[in-house]
Amino acid sequence: MTKAVAINGSPRTERGNTALVLTAFIQGMEDAGSEVELYYASQLDVKPCTCGTMYCWYRQPGVCCIRDEMQLLYPVLRETETLVLATPVYIPLPGAMQDLINRLCPLLNPFLETREGRTRARFRDDVQIQRVALVSTGAWWEKANFHTVVRIVQELADNASVAFAGAVLRPHAFLMKEQGEVTADGASILAAVRRAGSELARDGSMSRETLEAISRPLIAEEELVRRYNQVL
Repeated sequence: MTKAVAINGSPRTERGNTALVLTAFIQGMEDAGSEVELYYASQLDVKPCTCGTMYCWYRQPGVCCIRDEMQLLYPVLRETETLVLATPVYIPLPGAMQDLINRLCPLLNPFLETREGRTRARFRDDVQIQRVALVSTGAWWEKANFHTVVRIVQELADNASVAFAGAVLRPHAFLMKEQGEVTADGASILAAVRRAGSELARDGSMSRETLEAISRPLIAEEELVRRYNQVL
């Protein structure tokens, strides 16, 4: 049985659209035999990285000098094979999620390499993470609104020399529900999300067809903009 850790960075925790999509994704991973542990970034006491001297890199490699709940998360992350980062699109990330990502530095081996013109590192030998995947929701119509968030997670994977396993992206995610209930379109999308989770757990990646089914438009762009502007 493979191990996975999913971190939900939404400040709305289990009440948000990110949780709705991530729940289906985790169900799919569990369908395929993965053991998944779920954490909420905003419920963890994780302070910003304040050690400009790179204590975890130079003074005591692999050890973070900040004593908070990341100290409980580090051992779990070291033993997981798949890391799933889930977040809504902010500008670009919710603060707690950004802090948590910054605090992953102690998991890296303090030795730099140059690959394809970029400076990279690798996870330490005691870190089992093999792949990083993204689950993200947004309110705007277009998938291009996710570009910065996708790039952050892809860079994390590249910098740690592990696979970026793909991104589950759901634009205008709020339209999956109407009056608090999941719509027929929403149910279809969540079924595709669950399939993506199974693919990731089984194959280590997700098919283009499944990801496109998750991201398909539910409304014309002009109509969505009109609805937003009516509120003003």
